Amino acid sequence: MVTLTLLTFFVGALADYVINQRKRKSGAVANETALTAAVVPVQAESSPAYVEGFLVLEKLRYHSGHTWVQREQLNTARVGVDEFGAKLAGHVDTIELPEPGQWFRQGQTVFKLHRNGETATLLCPIEGKVVAVNPEVVNNPSLLRSDPYGKGWLMTLHYDEISTWHNLLPVSLVKNWLEEDVSRLYAKQPVVVGGVATDRGRLGDDLLASNPGADWSRITAEFFLP
Repeated sequence: MVTLTLLTFFVGALADYVINQRKRKSGAVANETALTAAVVPVQAESSPAYVEGFLVLEKLRYHSGHTWVQREQLNTARVGVDEFGAKLAGHVDTIELPEPGQWFRQGQTVFKLHRNGETATLLCPIEGKVVAVNPEVVNNPSLLRSDPYGKGWLMTLHYDEISTWHNLLPVSLVKNWLEEDVSRLYAKQPVVVGGVATDRGRLGDDLLASNPGADWSRITAEFFLP
Protein backbone atom coordinates (compact mmCIF):
# COMPACT_ATOMS: atom_id res chain seq x y z
CA MET A 1 0.00 0.00 0.00
CA VAL A 2 2.79 2.40 0.92
CA THR A 3 4.63 1.44 -2.23
CA LEU A 4 1.59 2.21 -4.42
CA THR A 5 1.10 5.58 -2.73
CA LEU A 6 4.73 6.55 -3.28
CA LEU A 7 4.56 5.42 -6.90
CA THR A 8 1.43 7.51 -7.47
CA PHE A 9 3.13 10.51 -5.87
CA PHE A 10 6.23 10.22 -8.06
CA VAL A 11 4.19 9.75 -11.24
CA GLY A 12 2.16 12.86 -10.42
CA ALA A 13 5.29 14.88 -9.66
CA LEU A 14 6.90 13.75 -12.91
CA ALA A 15 3.79 14.73 -14.87
CA ASP A 16 3.77 18.20 -13.27
CA TYR A 17 7.46 18.63 -14.09
CA VAL A 18 6.98 17.70 -17.75
CA ILE A 19 3.99 20.05 -18.11
CA ASN A 20 5.85 22.95 -16.49
CA GLN A 21 8.89 22.44 -18.71
CA ARG A 22 6.73 22.51 -21.80
CA LYS A 23 5.08 25.74 -20.64
CA ARG A 24 8.46 27.36 -19.96
CA LYS A 25 9.79 26.27 -23.35
CA SER A 26 6.72 27.61 -25.13
CA GLY A 27 7.01 30.90 -23.27
CA ALA A 28 10.70 31.22 -24.11
CA VAL A 29 10.04 30.56 -27.79
CA ALA A 30 7.27 33.15 -27.81
CA ASN A 31 9.50 35.72 -26.12
CA GLU A 32 12.36 34.99 -28.50
CA THR A 33 10.06 35.33 -31.50
CA ALA A 34 8.71 38.63 -30.24
CA LEU A 35 12.21 39.95 -29.55
CA THR A 36 13.42 38.92 -33.00
CA ALA A 37 10.48 40.68 -34.60
CA ALA A 38 11.19 43.79 -32.56
CA VAL A 39 14.82 44.13 -33.68
CA VAL A 40 14.45 43.52 -37.41
CA PRO A 41 16.73 46.21 -38.84
CA VAL A 42 15.40 48.96 -41.05
CA GLN A 43 16.78 48.81 -44.58
CA ALA A 44 19.85 51.04 -44.73
CA GLU A 45 19.58 51.56 -48.49
CA SER A 46 17.94 54.88 -49.21
CA SER A 47 15.31 55.24 -51.89
CA PRO A 48 16.54 56.74 -55.16
CA ALA A 49 15.40 60.26 -55.97
CA TYR A 50 15.50 62.23 -59.20
CA VAL A 51 16.26 65.92 -59.56
CA GLU A 52 15.42 67.31 -63.00
CA GLY A 53 15.75 63.79 -64.39
CA PHE A 54 19.10 63.00 -62.73
CA LEU A 55 19.53 60.27 -60.13
CA VAL A 56 20.57 61.38 -56.64
CA LEU A 57 21.26 58.96 -53.79
CA GLU A 58 20.73 60.17 -50.23
CA LYS A 59 23.39 57.83 -48.82
CA LEU A 60 26.11 59.72 -50.73
CA ARG A 61 27.80 63.05 -50.08
CA TYR A 62 28.34 65.37 -53.03
CA HIS A 63 31.05 67.83 -54.02
CA SER A 64 30.10 70.93 -56.01
CA GLY A 65 32.41 69.75 -58.80
CA HIS A 66 30.02 66.80 -59.41
CA THR A 67 31.93 64.06 -57.66
CA TRP A 68 30.43 61.92 -54.89
CA VAL A 69 31.77 60.22 -51.76
CA GLN A 70 30.51 57.16 -49.91
CA ARG A 71 32.03 56.31 -46.54
CA GLU A 72 33.18 52.70 -46.12
CA GLN A 73 34.99 50.77 -43.39
CA LEU A 74 38.37 51.53 -41.82
CA ASN A 75 38.51 55.22 -42.77
CA THR A 76 38.07 54.53 -46.45
CA ALA A 77 35.70 56.22 -48.88
CA ARG A 78 34.59 55.36 -52.39
CA VAL A 79 34.60 58.19 -54.94
CA GLY A 80 32.96 58.67 -58.31
CA VAL A 81 31.24 61.14 -60.63
CA ASP A 82 27.56 61.93 -60.15
CA GLU A 83 25.03 61.17 -62.89
CA PHE A 84 24.82 64.76 -64.09
CA GLY A 85 28.60 64.93 -64.44
CA ALA A 86 28.78 61.56 -66.18
CA LYS A 87 26.09 62.49 -68.72
CA LEU A 88 27.62 65.91 -69.26
CA ALA A 89 30.96 64.27 -70.07
CA GLY A 90 29.10 61.83 -72.28
CA HIS A 91 30.91 59.39 -74.57
CA VAL A 92 34.46 59.82 -73.31
CA ASP A 93 37.23 57.91 -75.06
CA THR A 94 39.45 57.27 -72.05
CA ILE A 95 39.47 57.85 -68.31
CA GLU A 96 42.73 58.65 -66.54
CA LEU A 97 42.84 57.67 -62.85
CA PRO A 98 45.53 58.32 -60.20
CA GLU A 99 48.00 55.72 -58.96
CA PRO A 100 47.39 53.92 -55.63
CA GLY A 101 49.49 55.52 -52.92
CA GLN A 102 49.12 59.08 -54.22
CA TRP A 103 47.90 61.69 -51.77
CA PHE A 104 45.39 64.35 -52.82
CA ARG A 105 44.07 67.44 -51.13
CA GLN A 106 40.43 68.36 -51.34
CA GLY A 107 39.90 70.38 -54.52
CA GLN A 108 43.03 69.06 -56.25
CA THR A 109 42.70 67.65 -59.79
CA VAL A 110 42.40 63.88 -59.51
CA PHE A 111 40.62 62.52 -62.63
CA LYS A 112 40.96 63.26 -66.35
CA LEU A 113 38.38 62.46 -69.00
CA HIS A 114 39.48 62.48 -72.66
CA ARG A 115 37.15 62.94 -75.60
CA ASN A 116 37.97 63.72 -79.24
CA GLY A 117 41.39 65.04 -78.30
CA GLU A 118 40.05 67.28 -75.51
CA THR A 119 40.42 66.82 -71.75
CA ALA A 120 38.12 67.49 -68.82
CA THR A 121 39.41 67.34 -65.26
CA LEU A 122 37.59 66.64 -62.00
CA LEU A 123 38.50 67.54 -58.44
CA CYS A 124 39.10 65.33 -55.44
CA PRO A 125 36.09 65.74 -53.11
CA ILE A 126 37.99 65.02 -49.88
CA GLU A 127 41.60 64.74 -48.72
CA GLY A 128 43.24 61.33 -48.58
CA LYS A 129 45.53 58.67 -50.05
CA VAL A 130 44.42 56.55 -52.98
CA VAL A 131 43.91 52.94 -51.92
CA ALA A 132 42.56 51.46 -55.15
CA VAL A 133 41.21 52.45 -58.55
CA ASN A 134 38.59 50.79 -60.71
CA PRO A 135 40.24 49.00 -63.68
CA GLU A 136 36.86 48.08 -65.16
CA VAL A 137 35.90 51.69 -65.84
CA VAL A 138 39.31 52.30 -67.42
CA ASN A 139 38.80 49.35 -69.76
CA ASN A 140 35.16 50.28 -70.38
CA PRO A 141 34.57 54.04 -69.97
CA SER A 142 30.86 53.63 -70.84
CA LEU A 143 30.35 52.35 -67.27
CA LEU A 144 30.75 55.93 -66.09
CA ARG A 145 27.58 56.86 -67.98
CA SER A 146 25.57 53.67 -67.55
CA ASP A 147 26.25 53.08 -63.83
CA PRO A 148 28.00 56.09 -62.23
CA TYR A 149 27.07 55.08 -58.67
CA GLY A 150 27.85 51.39 -59.11
CA LYS A 151 30.24 49.77 -61.59
CA GLY A 152 31.36 53.20 -62.74
CA TRP A 153 33.04 54.15 -59.42
CA LEU A 154 36.56 55.55 -59.84
CA MET A 155 38.68 55.11 -56.70
CA THR A 156 38.79 54.52 -52.97
CA LEU A 157 40.62 56.83 -50.57
CA HIS A 158 41.97 56.42 -47.07
CA TYR A 159 41.40 59.55 -44.99
CA ASP A 160 42.91 60.39 -41.59
CA GLU A 161 40.26 62.79 -40.39
CA ILE A 162 36.76 63.85 -41.25
CA SER A 163 37.42 67.61 -41.37
CA THR A 164 37.34 67.97 -45.16
CA TRP A 165 33.94 66.29 -45.27
CA HIS A 166 32.52 69.49 -43.78
CA ASN A 167 33.26 71.25 -47.07
CA LEU A 168 31.01 68.91 -49.04
CA LEU A 169 27.53 70.04 -49.95
CA PRO A 170 25.09 69.91 -47.03
CA VAL A 171 22.55 67.16 -47.65
CA SER A 172 19.71 69.64 -47.39
CA LEU A 173 21.13 71.74 -50.25
CA VAL A 174 21.90 69.02 -52.79
CA LYS A 175 18.52 69.28 -54.54
CA ASN A 176 18.72 73.07 -54.98
CA TRP A 177 22.35 72.91 -56.10
CA LEU A 178 21.63 70.34 -58.80
CA GLU A 179 18.52 72.19 -59.97
CA GLU A 180 20.61 75.36 -60.38
CA ASP A 181 23.33 73.57 -62.35
CA VAL A 182 20.80 71.92 -64.64
CA SER A 183 19.15 75.31 -65.24
CA ARG A 184 22.54 76.88 -66.02
CA LEU A 185 23.32 74.14 -68.55
CA TYR A 186 19.94 74.48 -70.26
CA ALA A 187 20.34 78.26 -70.40
CA LYS A 188 23.65 77.81 -72.21
CA GLN A 189 22.52 74.89 -74.36
CA PRO A 190 18.74 75.15 -74.95
CA VAL A 191 18.89 72.35 -77.48
CA VAL A 192 19.67 69.95 -74.62
CA VAL A 193 16.16 70.39 -73.21
CA GLY A 194 14.06 67.54 -74.56
CA GLY A 195 16.52 66.86 -77.35
CA VAL A 196 18.16 64.01 -75.47
CA ALA A 197 15.25 62.92 -73.31
CA THR A 198 14.18 59.29 -73.35
CA ASP A 199 10.60 58.04 -73.49
CA ARG A 200 10.52 57.65 -69.71
CA GLY A 201 11.48 61.25 -69.06
CA ARG A 202 15.05 60.32 -68.15
CA LEU A 203 17.82 62.10 -70.00
CA GLY A 204 20.12 60.38 -72.44
CA ASP A 205 23.69 59.49 -71.55
CA ASP A 206 25.35 62.31 -73.54
CA LEU A 207 23.86 65.73 -72.82
CA LEU A 208 25.87 67.58 -75.46
CA ALA A 209 25.52 65.02 -78.24
CA SER A 210 22.54 66.85 -79.72
CA ASN A 211 24.65 69.99 -80.17
CA PRO A 212 27.77 69.18 -82.23
CA GLY A 213 28.91 72.79 -81.97
CA ALA A 214 29.05 72.76 -78.17
CA ASP A 215 32.43 73.58 -76.65
CA TRP A 216 32.79 70.38 -74.61
CA SER A 217 35.97 71.26 -72.74
CA ARG A 218 34.75 74.74 -71.80
CA ILE A 219 31.32 73.58 -70.63
CA THR A 220 32.64 70.66 -68.58
CA ALA A 221 35.25 72.94 -67.01
CA GLU A 222 32.53 75.32 -65.85
CA PHE A 223 30.64 72.57 -64.02
CA PHE A 224 33.56 70.41 -62.86
CA LEU A 225 35.30 73.50 -61.38
CA PRO A 226 38.94 72.64 -62.16
